[in-house]
Amino acid sequence: MSLLAIGSVAFDSVTTPFGRAERVVGGSATYFSLVASFFTDVAVVAVVGEDFTDEHLRIFLDHGIDIRQIQRRRGKSFFWAGEYNRDLNEAHTLATELNVFAEFKPEVHPDHRRVRHLFLGNIDPDLQHHVLDQMEGDPLVALDSMNYWIQNKPEALARVLSRVHILLLNEGEARMLTGEYHLVTAVRRIAALGPRTIVVKRGEYGSLVSHAGELFVAPAYPMETVMDPTGAGDCFAGGFMGYLAGANRDDMAAIRTAVLYGSVMASFDIEAFSVNRLRELTFPDIQARLEHFRQVIGV
Repeated sequence: MSLLAIGSVAFDSVTTPFGRAERVVGGSATYFSLVASFFTDVAVVAVVGEDFTDEHLRIFLDHGIDIRQIQRRRGKSFFWAGEYNRDLNEAHTLATELNVFAEFKPEVHPDHRRVRHLFLGNIDPDLQHHVLDQMEGDPLVALDSMNYWIQNKPEALARVLSRVHILLLNEGEARMLTGEYHLVTAVRRIAALGPRTIVVKRGEYGSLVSHAGELFVAPAYPMETVMDPTGAGDCFAGGFMGYLAGANRDDMAAIRTAVLYGSVMASFDIEAFSVNRLRELTFPDIQARLEHFRQVIGV
């Protein structure tokens, strides 16, 4: 197995200016793994409730994703409800029900403890530590975090950051983590905490990336149609890490290409609610959009 993903598999209810979707499949590990599966072999560690049926799991199996470590527990699956107004970069949370996710303690199958690449979704930093302690070998580790953990578990987060190679976060989280308003300064301070690569996701404005002290800026893929931005950041991460895992490289050239794939995959996600666009996607679709993206930005 090339890539192991730890995170949430959930149900979402989402309202945007362009429609509404009720109790559709979501979760960070869902979006991430579906996207990454276009580039490499993926396994998922997560927990779901009795309401997550075999038909729902078919979404993963259709993409060849290893689901042996998706635990099914008595109770309901994690549920999130949110809405977007005209500013599609910001979701307004209406409800969060942890349900079985509240007791989630990821245990890595012995077959997957020597994977080459590990993605830690935005779960409790103590759980991220717990996963890292189970790993064998020296995987390339990427971590996604969120404002809740930055605010409520800063010491645990700082400890886990010292153990990872790649950090993905949005610009608000970068400022919150460092106390710096200017993103370049914030990125420099984050690098001092341990990660060699920092990717600051800026929604429709693209991303600011630092790798081994070198900075570059990448635009987002220009879109005319946006239905639902839920999961776009996870899809960016899936494209980014999926490409690196498939190429088995993490040099600057690979990082630059991975960022472009991340942007392309996020652009597909926002064209429909839930994972609907990802389920019908083909790799030739991805390559065609990547080539168009390269023409637009001149690389």
